[in-house]
Amino acid sequence: MWPHLIAKAKMGGIDVIQTYVFWNLHEPQQGHFDFSGGRDLVLFIKEIQKQGLYACLRVGPFIEGEWSYGGLPFWLRDVPGIVFRTDNEPFKFHMQRFAKKIVDMMKSERLYASQGGPIILSQIENEYKLVEAAFRERGPAYIRWAAKMAVGLETGVPWVMCKQDDAPDPVINTCNGMRCGETFAGPNSPNKPALWTENWTSFFQTYGEKPYLRSAKDIAFHAALFIAKKRGSYINYYMYHGGTNFGRTGSEYVTTSYYDNAPLDEYGLLSQPKWGHLKELHAAIKLCSEPLLSGTQSTVSLGQQQEAYVFKMDSEECAAFLVNNGKRSVNALFNNFTYDLPPNSISILPDCKTTVFNTAKVSTQYDKRSVISSQNFKQWSEYKEVIPKFQDTSLRANTLLEQMSTTKAASDYLWYTFRFQNENSNAQSVLNVGSRSHILHAFVNGEFVGNHNSRSRAFSLENNITLGKGTNYISLLSVMVGLPDWGAYLEHRVAGLRRVRVQGRDFTNFPWGYQVGLLGEKLQIYTNLGSSKIQWSGVGRSTQQRLTWYKTVFDAPAGNEPLALNLGSMGKGEVWINGQSIGRYWVSYHTSDGNPSQTWYNVPRSFLKPKDNLLVLLEEENGNPFGISLDTISRTKVCGFVSDSNLPPANSWMRDNSSGIIYQKKPHGRPALRLQCPPNSTISKILFASFGTPLGDCENHAIGSCHSSNSRTIIEKACLRKSKCSIIVSNHTFGGDPCPGKPKALLVDAQCA
Repeated sequence: MWPHLIAKAKMGGIDVIQTYVFWNLHEPQQGHFDFSGGRDLVLFIKEIQKQGLYACLRVGPFIEGEWSYGGLPFWLRDVPGIVFRTDNEPFKFHMQRFAKKIVDMMKSERLYASQGGPIILSQIENEYKLVEAAFRERGPAYIRWAAKMAVGLETGVPWVMCKQDDAPDPVINTCNGMRCGETFAGPNSPNKPALWTENWTSFFQTYGEKPYLRSAKDIAFHAALFIAKKRGSYINYYMYHGGTNFGRTGSEYVTTSYYDNAPLDEYGLLSQPKWGHLKELHAAIKLCSEPLLSGTQSTVSLGQQQEAYVFKMDSEECAAFLVNNGKRSVNALFNNFTYDLPPNSISILPDCKTTVFNTAKVSTQYDKRSVISSQNFKQWSEYKEVIPKFQDTSLRANTLLEQMSTTKAASDYLWYTFRFQNENSNAQSVLNVGSRSHILHAFVNGEFVGNHNSRSRAFSLENNITLGKGTNYISLLSVMVGLPDWGAYLEHRVAGLRRVRVQGRDFTNFPWGYQVGLLGEKLQIYTNLGSSKIQWSGVGRSTQQRLTWYKTVFDAPAGNEPLALNLGSMGKGEVWINGQSIGRYWVSYHTSDGNPSQTWYNVPRSFLKPKDNLLVLLEEENGNPFGISLDTISRTKVCGFVSDSNLPPANSWMRDNSSGIIYQKKPHGRPALRLQCPPNSTISKILFASFGTPLGDCENHAIGSCHSSNSRTIIEKACLRKSKCSIIVSNHTFGGDPCPGKPKALLVDAQCA
């Protein structure tokens, strides 16, 4: 998948691919390294180089990133005397050892820019300022050590520390956030550039939350402002492509889908208009390169909430960014010319005269993702997970054990079991459990009696239960939906059960038996080999029960569109294809509007064989596997909304290197509405077309008071059965002016097939 994703980023005007290095992926056990397959960091950097791009390597090795344990390997927690991310000798020893390992790998392959390679920046630590105060005097001492250690590795390229305003020289302090043009205090030394290591294109999502949507206009505005106001010379989009938290790699409560609203969505498809609008921004900024790099910056007031940032060279070459911070459009006078500035926008003038881009004027098409059911699964087998009793366990303790220290992150699940005597049959009692995990499932004598989950990481389950005469068995399944990934003293975090009472009797300090993980996990029944070693049974359509494994076999759908499993009929669990986990799912945890946070789960075609693919799910609740489908994902609905005041494409302009003059490749360029279907598809239907004053936008639209009656006819002639089309937004195109004297726009909504 890497070459295609990198190529799409390059097409979008990206120069640098930035990535974290995931310590817990590469050193899952102390001293045992893994750089195979999808973990091949060298291959990834070489693919970036192959496509002519630069790289930024965020070594960390603490990364946060909504990644399990912030990227730290869990074995680190068991190192004697260790305290993470502070002036602590055991932590510094292992941190330096891993950082040196990564740097030496890059050096041996000559991948640093100082060696002719693509890596132009490296990062040490990550947003440390957020936790530094918790470590008192040891925090600043650690930062000084980390900077000195990193520089001492002699990469020949700069190191950065994000959100670390006092980053020691020569390490560069950088900004993270959505509005670094406003919030960044700037480099802490005059010989350091202004760098923005994370411009958040949306925000990560957790189960129970709605997705955060950030507009293309807002991203472009703040990127342009950072360059204009802070003289920013590097902006990284976090994320440009987020992808998928396969397996159990996501941190606590984080959805399996990661930054799906980035310019490249989870499936690697262009997300419009974000991708296209930013491409236009990048082209406009590159027209300003010489004045930005070599010119003198000055600021000119254009009004109460308007200003111009001007970059002028001795040769008279000039570039300007006209900023309107207000909520209304204004006509601003600059260099004796009047410029229309929409609200909350920046106009870019690469020659201080010609507007080639405005952050608020989106000429790029909008698209909408569509899902088509490709395959339903009609034959399922099931395996009911065994509910362990005290006598089935081998790990024992006379108290409640902390969950993460017990599982060593090998599983999301830990069984707590105990047994006790009761004198009466059918005795009614109350089970009360205090927990610091995420979910708890309770069983009494093998029967499910209740469950509970909480986002607070501290909750109580209280259920009425019926006890039998004689020995009663309590089995409590404590579940983690990912490990924590942030904060000071991460090694001291606790999870699991903290208190257990039955009818007021406290069993907290009592003989307990433990089982790490589920039996199905131990047997690896999600693999072909493991699956063949157990007895599966048929599934009744109305007999679904908790803690059940489901299995089916399927052939890969034809075509090359991305695929996703629709798990809308399921509850909570994990899913594997051909032994590879495509992640946790939690469809039953709804947002405030009653919808699942995530219903579709990415299935890369590279995970599939042409035939006989093994699909296995672990269902914790009582979901119905017969409702699952394998769907194809595409972006087949395209829409454009362009006014006659919009600008021609930024890439239609060029700068004459000798004179600095900006000119158009094709003279008399006009605003144009452009539609383009995905590969191997054409425009099959025009759903809506209006030239005049159409109402609404690409989501909801209607004909306004002014409308050219032949709009649809002209658009159909220009676009139907074509993979892409371009329509000049002008009266001439539509055979006359439908309403003289009024500003006009063209809105077209189309279907691709």
